[in-house]
Amino acid sequence: MPISKQKIQELAQSYFQDTVNNRRFLHQNPELSFEEYNTSAFIKQVLTDLGVPFESMANTGVVALIKGELPSDKVLALRADMDALPITEVEGRSYGSKNIGVMHACGHDVHTSSLLGVAKILNELKAEFGGTLKLIFQPGEERLPGGASLMIKDGVLQNPEPQGIVGQHVMPFIESGKVGFRSGKYMASCDELFMTIRGKGGHGAMPHQNIDPIAITAQIISALQQVVSRNADPRTPTVLSWGKIIGNGATNVIPEEVNLEGTFRTFDENWREDAHARMHKMAVGIAESMGATCDFEIRKGYPFLINEAKITEAARSYAVEYLGGDNVLELDLWPAAEDFAYYSQETNACFYRLGTGNQAKGISSAVHTNTFDIDETALQTSIGLMSYIAVRYLGE
Repeated sequence: MPISKQKIQELAQSYFQDTVNNRRFLHQNPELSFEEYNTSAFIKQVLTDLGVPFESMANTGVVALIKGELPSDKVLALRADMDALPITEVEGRSYGSKNIGVMHACGHDVHTSSLLGVAKILNELKAEFGGTLKLIFQPGEERLPGGASLMIKDGVLQNPEPQGIVGQHVMPFIESGKVGFRSGKYMASCDELFMTIRGKGGHGAMPHQNIDPIAITAQIISALQQVVSRNADPRTPTVLSWGKIIGNGATNVIPEEVNLEGTFRTFDENWREDAHARMHKMAVGIAESMGATCDFEIRKGYPFLINEAKITEAARSYAVEYLGGDNVLELDLWPAAEDFAYYSQETNACFYRLGTGNQAKGISSAVHTNTFDIDETALQTSIGLMSYIAVRYLGE
């Protein structure tokens, strides 16, 4: 007989406060990408206490297995990331970060504590389902090359090989108690751009004696936007943004060089490669035509994230069963990037959004800000829904 929704809801309520406590502990003790040694040790201790076997992977990563006791060969992976950001948290929170300059400002403490809560629920229910659950606690989502790529390289999608993988991410703009899904392309690829324009500095009153890298940079910035507006297919969303420009001259000093850093994002791998070549050729050509030189470096980041239709529609239907249709939303394309995309390029993937906001309580700050927080009632939704999706998927 299938595990009932009511049973999972009762267990989610039972483990809710424990999940809150774990989330607050992780929030107080954040660690940067690929430095999650204490976080990894904490995860291992919880799994050890549960009697759930695990192994280390990609240095600080942890992979655990929960095997259902009923006959089935199905395997489903569930993923949580666990790194924090170099942000100083706003003061005044009893559970605020103790590591000054480091903060769980993207909700990875929520993802990790939630997956530990799921482990408790499913470990308790393993006599009532078949198949295997692979729990992936992944480092380094916030930093290239992305912990997901390293976990895959180390064999996280092998022995046993999952038929699908499910992940979730906090969304402060969705109210707690609700979730969001989208089939097909969902999140963008993400590349980092670094450009240095070198000219000839000198007195600002005599520009004819110089090669002005600031003026040349302005021309390049404007021209590169045409790569998006005149070369990208309008049906393929594309973003080119510059977030850092340094031309360290003065009111009357033209500098020797200008340095820029930016990002390029899109949803099509062929166009992505074409755009890289076009941007490089255009920037170098403009600089050289004006007597300067241009070093244009593209650090290729995460691919676009695609939610496979079958597993995503199944997960969405399970969410409707568990939460009710009014609490399951349709998501728009999201131009942010996520290294869960690497999993989505390798196996059937579903990445959904967990509502963590509460306008009435003033909990609405965006991720990657020093005021980000969650309505912790979302943790009960989180551990219950992911557990329900897992047992329903394995039971199909």
